[in-house]
Order: sequence, then structure tokens, then C-alpha cells
Amino acid sequence: MSTVTDTPTGALPATASAPASERVPAPRGRRAHTRRRHGFGFWAVAFAFLSVMAFATVPAPLYVIYQARDGFPTFTTTIIFAAYGVGVVGSLYLAGHLSDVHGRKPLILVSIALELVAAVLFLVWNDVTGLIVARLVTGLGVGTLTATATAHLGELRVRATGSSDSAKGASVAAGAVNLGGLSLGALVGGALAEFVGAPLMVPYVVFVVALTVAFVLVLVVPETVARTETRVPYRPQRMQAPEGKAAAFWAAGAAAFAALAVQGLFTSVAPTFLGTTFHVTDRLAAGATTFGVFAASAVSQIVFARLTQRTQIRLGMVLLVGGLAVLAVAAVLLQVAGFIGGGVVAGAGVGLLFRASIASAGALVGPERRGGVLAATFLIAYAGLTVPVVAVGAALLVIPTLPVLIGYVVLVAVLAVIAGTRLATRA
Repeated sequence: MSTVTDTPTGALPATASAPASERVPAPRGRRAHTRRRHGFGFWAVAFAFLSVMAFATVPAPLYVIYQARDGFPTFTTTIIFAAYGVGVVGSLYLAGHLSDVHGRKPLILVSIALELVAAVLFLVWNDVTGLIVARLVTGLGVGTLTATATAHLGELRVRATGSSDSAKGASVAAGAVNLGGLSLGALVGGALAEFVGAPLMVPYVVFVVALTVAFVLVLVVPETVARTETRVPYRPQRMQAPEGKAAAFWAAGAAAFAALAVQGLFTSVAPTFLGTTFHVTDRLAAGATTFGVFAASAVSQIVFARLTQRTQIRLGMVLLVGGLAVLAVAAVLLQVAGFIGGGVVAGAGVGLLFRASIASAGALVGPERRGGVLAATFLIAYAGLTVPVVAVGAALLVIPTLPVLIGYVVLVAVLAVIAGTRLATRA
């Protein structure tokens, strides 16, 4: 026997065995579920988000192995990485906003399926062309997921707790999972490559299993978006600020761009820089370096979550700029500990600045438009992850490594200060 939750949006049947206090009003045309099911859904989506983002950085410590095997230059590494960025940006532009219309769950399932395809490509087609295609597909999946999962986590948490105040905690969790997953993937890839045979196969097999589990879990997650009553014409994501809020939107986008430009350095060129300049060829060390930067980004969001947003932004700027300064000095003095330590400090600043950017953008509109606005912000952010790195790769063809690194650090630090200051004034 079933009952129908009486809501203005119209619900499909929910099981009668659930107490009335446990039932959650369903979006129009969706099945009603209990608070407990929404709580489970929150953790299931968080696991899927973590798995996809971790898979995105698994190849970071493996590029050195591919490079040694095939003998391609550092510029080729940046092209492979850029394919990932192109995939992310393209997917955000074409599909990042579609969950506002078609639902969060279908887009998350599509994302996981794309990552599984990419994992198989890494296993069966791992020459340079295959790596480019696999990274492109990886980016397509990540772009489909980021804004969708961020919005879904907040909605699931609010329904699970019955309090809109829990959305803030969900925002912290989404940011930590996003950047924490990126850190975990690099560490897992480096560790498996160092201690397990077949370093170019085992990491991908492990993630085939993890992504399959994630796909199955998401199948039972409640949907939080109402079905549309009329067909909505498709159009790509608009790079347009919400009406009357252009300054706040572009400040958030620019800060997110600067934050991910730092992360781009550590997922593409930094492992090669460690090997060629510091002569650190240990695969685990390369993975641990990327892990340290991204882990600091995730942890800082949790540790400083109680600070006001304005304080988080200002602290993030200090950490980011200070860490990059230490990194640059260490590169000049050939001090590997300072290089890694500076990256970790900068990573902590990235976490605070990135989270504040996403939270600021998401707060500009209501839930019915949040997926689209978040997708636009992530689109700007991932341009920061891609465009500067490609520019670095091109510069390395004609300019020595150290001047390129110093120039990169200076430009990113200046952009972070300008964007962060504007963002803080509106927090």
C-alpha cells in the first residue's frame, strides 16, 4: 500500500510504512522518500563526487612514466592535460546547467559512465593519442558532474535535516570532496605506481571498481529537481551574470579562475619540474606533492569553516600569495622542501578562495537557477585550470623552466589579490 505526499508540487507515491515526520515533500512528478533516504543519498553522491574527482588526477604522477616510455617532451604533457581542461570546459558549456531541467541524478550517472569509458581507454589505448582522448573524456565527465553534484549535495542535505541552515555545511562538504578527491587520486596513482606492478594499469583497474560502486549507489539516490511541465528548448550554458549582480558574479568567477590556476600547475607541470630541476624521480613523491597541495585545499575549508566568508577570503589570499612566494624562492635556491611546502601553503589558500567563490556565486540566485549559475562559475574556474597551463607548456618550448615558473607565479598571485579583494568587499 502507498500514500501520496500532499504538496503543491505534486508527488508520486511514498511508502506508507514511513512515519509522517520522516516523509519529505517530493518535487513535482518525483517519488517521495524519507529523510533517511535523503541522508543516504547525500553520502552516496559525496562518494561518487570523490571517486570522479580522484580519478581525474590519477594520471598526474604517471605522466613521467609515459614520458620516459614514449620520449615525448614536456609540451606534450601539457597538451594531454589541456585535453582534460577542454573536456571540462566544453562539458560545462554544453551540459553543466542541464540538471536544472532534467534532474541531478541523470547527469551524475552520465558523468560516472564517462569516467568508466575513460578508464577503459587508459587501459587499452595508452599511446599519446589515446591519452589525449582518454583525458578529454575524463574532462567531459568532470564538467558534467561538478556543478550538478554541488547543487545536489546541498538539496539532499536540506531535505535530510529539514533545515535550510544545513546547506552551508553541505557547501563545505562539496568543496572538501571536490578538492579532496583531486588530492586522493594523485596519491593513489603515485602509491600504486611505486609499489605495485603494472603502474600504467593497476591504478585504472582500481578506479573501475570504485566508479562502478558509485554508479550503483547513485541509482537509489532521491531526485531533488521537479519535472518540467513543458518541454524546455536546449541551449548551451550562458556566460551571463544574473540580472543586477554582474559585479558579484564576475568577482567570484575571477577568484575561482585564480585558485584553479594554482592547482593546474601541480597537476600538469610540477611533477615534471620536480624530476628535471630537483631530480626527484620517485613516483610516490610526485603523487604526494600533488596530494599535499590538494589535501591542504580540502582541509583548510573544514578547519576555517566557522570564520566569516570575508575573513576566509582574506586569509585565503594571504596563504595563496605567501605560499607562491615561498615556492618561487625555493625554485631559485633549488630547495625541494620549500617548493613542496610553499605549494601546500598556497593550496590551503586555494581551498578558502575557491569555496568562497562557489558559495558566493550559488547565493546569487534561487534553487531553480543554481545549477546554471554554478556551471557558469565552474566554467570560468576550469578555464583557469587549463589556459595558463597550456601557455606555460608553449613558453617552455622557447624559455627556460625557471623564468616560466616565476612569471606564472607572479601573474597568478596578482590576479588572486585583485579578484579576492573585490570578492571580499561583497561578502
